[in-house]
Amino acid sequence: MRFKDQVVIVTGGASGIGLATAKRFASEGARLVLADFNQQNLKTAEPEVKAAGAPAVWASLCDVGAEEQVKASVLGAIEQFDRLDVVVNNAGLMLFKPIEDQTGEDWLRILTVDLLGAFYFTKYAFRHMEAGGRIVNVSSIHAIETTPMVAPYAAAKAALLSFTRSSAIEGKPKGIRVNAILPGAIDTPMLWENPNVKAGIEKIDRTNVGKPEDVAATIAYLASDDAAFVQGAMLQVDGGRSDRL
Repeated sequence: MRFKDQVVIVTGGASGIGLATAKRFASEGARLVLADFNQQNLKTAEPEVKAAGAPAVWASLCDVGAEEQVKASVLGAIEQFDRLDVVVNNAGLMLFKPIEDQTGEDWLRILTVDLLGAFYFTKYAFRHMEAGGRIVNVSSIHAIETTPMVAPYAAAKAALLSFTRSSAIEGKPKGIRVNAILPGAIDTPMLWENPNVKAGIEKIDRTNVGKPEDVAATIAYLASDDAAFVQGAMLQVDGGRSDRL
């Protein structure tokens, strides 16, 4: 088991890609910290992650856009488990509005969760992780090509790639690897509840829709010793969909 006794924080870990990722790490022996703002989802997710094989799970109620809550999650993980090995910055938020109808508050809301959340967790991971630590940022295919009405989300996910590069550069002397993935269409409520998908603005071929477990497997690879020489990488996980758009 690649992550036996290691401690992994997954943000947005109580549902969707985050929950699938937590279960994947659990199946490989990791102890999990589920950082999520939805208390009810945390209550449901915790026993599922334990059932997947995690020897220990801590559900940390956390708004990733609130720095003090992020700090408390990181320090709490170390207090409970005496170490921190992996952070998966997965929490994300989308907003669907034409640019002319968007407000500064709309942008700040998305940027705070989708970009600053990753910054806050990286900041405290850099302060407290030992050499050998790993961070995986979950960006989106929207970072490189996008659709109407999601400008703040696309911009935040593109900025997250730039932040990944900066973090990889500064993390290397610390012995911390930082990489990113760009999921495409993944079978989660976020995809099927997307107004662009419902309206047919964003065309979805079912053969191009991946499973949360597909993304989780890639995250686990980047966090494993199998990717020991992978630093600052940005891997598309979209089944080749973007190559045909």
